[in-house]
Amino acid sequence: MTAEIVDVQTSNNLRAIQQQILDGLQRPAGQKSLPTMLLYDERGLRLYDDITTQAPEYYLFGAEEEILKTHSTDIVMAMHNTAGCVPGETVIELGAGSLRKTSHILRSLSQIVDSPSRSPPITYYALDLEKRELERTLNAISSDIGTDLIGKVETKGMWGTYDDGLKFLNSTGLHASSAIDRLSRLAAPTSRFDARDLSPSSSTSGSDSTHASDLSPSSTPEEVQPPLHIMFLGSSLGNFNRIDGAAFLHSLPLRPGSGDTLLLGLDHANEKNLIEEAYNDPRNHTKNFIMNGLKGAGRAFGNETLFSENKWDYVNRYDEVDRRHEAFYKSKTSQVLRIPSTDSSIEVQENELVKIEESWKFSEIDAYTLFSESNLRPVQRWIDSSSRYSLWLLERPAFIFPLLKSPHACNSSGELVLKQTYSSSPFGVPSPQEWENLWAAWDTITLRMIPPSMLFQKPIDLRHICLFYLGHIPTFLDIHLSRLLKKPHTEPEGFKNIFERGIDPNVNDPSQCHPHSEVPQKDEDWPSLNSILQFRSRVRARLLQLYDDFGSGKLTLTRKMGRVLFMTFEHEAFHAETLLYMLLQRAGTGTVPPPGFAVPEWNSLVASWKYIPPPVEDTVTLGPAMVELGHDDAEGEDELENHGREVNDHEFGWDNEHPKRQAEVQEFRISWRPITNGQFHEVFKTNKDKFHVPASWIEEDGEFKVRTLYGPVPLSIAEDWPVFTSYNDLSTYATVKGGRLPTEPELRLFYDKFECGFEGGANFGFRNWHPVPATTGGKQNGHKGHNGGVWEWTSTEFDRHDGFVPSKLYPGYSMDFFDGAHQVVIGGSYATVPRIAERRSVRNWYQRNYPFAWAGARVVYDA
Repeated sequence: MTAEIVDVQTSNNLRAIQQQILDGLQRPAGQKSLPTMLLYDERGLRLYDDITTQAPEYYLFGAEEEILKTHSTDIVMAMHNTAGCVPGETVIELGAGSLRKTSHILRSLSQIVDSPSRSPPITYYALDLEKRELERTLNAISSDIGTDLIGKVETKGMWGTYDDGLKFLNSTGLHASSAIDRLSRLAAPTSRFDARDLSPSSSTSGSDSTHASDLSPSSTPEEVQPPLHIMFLGSSLGNFNRIDGAAFLHSLPLRPGSGDTLLLGLDHANEKNLIEEAYNDPRNHTKNFIMNGLKGAGRAFGNETLFSENKWDYVNRYDEVDRRHEAFYKSKTSQVLRIPSTDSSIEVQENELVKIEESWKFSEIDAYTLFSESNLRPVQRWIDSSSRYSLWLLERPAFIFPLLKSPHACNSSGELVLKQTYSSSPFGVPSPQEWENLWAAWDTITLRMIPPSMLFQKPIDLRHICLFYLGHIPTFLDIHLSRLLKKPHTEPEGFKNIFERGIDPNVNDPSQCHPHSEVPQKDEDWPSLNSILQFRSRVRARLLQLYDDFGSGKLTLTRKMGRVLFMTFEHEAFHAETLLYMLLQRAGTGTVPPPGFAVPEWNSLVASWKYIPPPVEDTVTLGPAMVELGHDDAEGEDELENHGREVNDHEFGWDNEHPKRQAEVQEFRISWRPITNGQFHEVFKTNKDKFHVPASWIEEDGEFKVRTLYGPVPLSIAEDWPVFTSYNDLSTYATVKGGRLPTEPELRLFYDKFECGFEGGANFGFRNWHPVPATTGGKQNGHKGHNGGVWEWTSTEFDRHDGFVPSKLYPGYSMDFFDGAHQVVIGGSYATVPRIAERRSVRNWYQRNYPFAWAGARVVYDA
């Protein structure tokens, strides 16, 4: 049977390619180029097949094929979020080529369909430029594995360019917002029009007729559109430059939080000689492929011999700094190209280079920067056995935290929007778009992960009920806005007394609470969830109005105003993390797993983690050295006339971060990785009398499991994750191992040298909703890695230091905890926002016996 080919061409591609050829050749000497798509005509595709089958130097194809052969089942399971096939789903491969590698995915797709049917539940489209090649390759697939696909996976061709194919997808409505997206936006309004979304006549008191139990954040729609899975293999994205590549991925019609996925192949930033030989093999297969592009350029103007091959040669080079391979035609002689049907005569000098192809390679930083700028989140990664190539499975999540240097933030619909600039520092005044980014995270946690049955529960003793935190955050913000603007509060009578104060997120002792009015003791005495959400929306609108007043000139942004905005922003971010480690204690028995994010496919993830290279040695030796701590941020200067308006380039911080100071450390050895669950368990088994069971563990059927927001997982899954437990227990572990926990300056020195940060793939900012194994980095990443997604304890007591001055805006923030019972922790967990985790001066703290915080530790050995 002849394969069905859908013609999706939307424009005159011949005219477009002619114009691209002319535009490229009319550039000045040294900048001339020809469009890469000339290489992929019918003959070119077959010549490319020769490269993949007869040129082992071209490692990219073999590495990707190895991954697909070995992991296609895992890939398909991860694509489907462990939920199996959804009838009506579409899989499209951009630039499908020979489909030899794709056959592994197609076979695995067929295996998730329970039984054949007259209307196969999965439709696969191969998109490519050449119709006859599509027919040939699809018919070959039908001959090779067609019997496996019958009634399960229907295969079709899509004839056109990438843009044509994407326009076709858009026209089908596959990219439209699903019902669940619309529902979540109605349930959790976060735009500057929130207040208008609610009836002005709605009650704002605790007697409102709609109570907390009347609203279900976990409601599901009746109809959810089938997922779309896009495959972009062969490192084809490398043909785009970094800016255009991010723009292209951003344009893909993947719906936020919908189950849509992208399977993307990326070549690593490998050694120069390896890459250059891959694109210029000794048997000239690549040269033949490249030279064929000259025929295509001539054919576009009706004369295949227009570019005489005997006047050109092929040369290539790899730029190690930009991590970009380039392929060129080199003119053997001075020549004049006269283009038929045009008035163009193009002079080409002897030895002049005309670029035909470039292939960008990706370091860890390049890859994570690409994903961030494309509004994509890595779900899983597979690496070939030689660690030269990766396949990434990506999704567009419900929300995402971009890199700090990014000009974007995520809005309430999960889309990237441009930030308004209020500061040249990423740690300065947060933009209104950054607030909406944070609100998207906060609303996901509070409105979609806490079922009604848990709103009046305390997941952790000595904490408030969950409902308290929904009211506390807008109350804290409203109080500080009122003080700043010298205007009345927004909240109705009673809100301030209930929600103004509470147990601080860093405290595990009710005697350390700030003074506050007693909270209600009966469920019915609390304000309704509906009234709290209306209050929250009004406070958010009030905040956004403040930014509008800055923009209109009605108000001038001062450093004091900036500090209030910084403080209230980070207060909400800290509370989001605190609420999550509370909810972790009810995961599997109440807490709803994070909606709008792919559910981890644990067994497949464990297999992929095995490819993380272990450290060559267990420890690294550092010091002696002088370490700089803190930064200069004198809050008292906010009021001074010559400082009050200096806000644009100012870096804000909490009072315990000021001032900048020096600390000396002696030589020491420190473990590359934090103590893992597996390591702690080995010591715990034989020393139970010395330890408490970590709060991040749970015992089921006589075995310990590790808590996740998706429910407990076996220790075998999480054995290489950093263990979360109290300072006391980790300090005891270090002593058993003959070491100790690091001081704050020692750990800071290690971080400065070896932590890769969010840009390099560190596990914070909700990149995952669970820990992962720590990495130690490699040569390609500057030997930088990450700790798996955990704050880290230090042996430094949280106390005043020289130059400490308590905050005027929040005097008890640090002062109340200089009690000899708290230890400094630094870093950030997987739920810490990048603004906090990446500000070098940030210091957090917990009581030494506090078991719930997401804090682990490394072991230090004195030299």
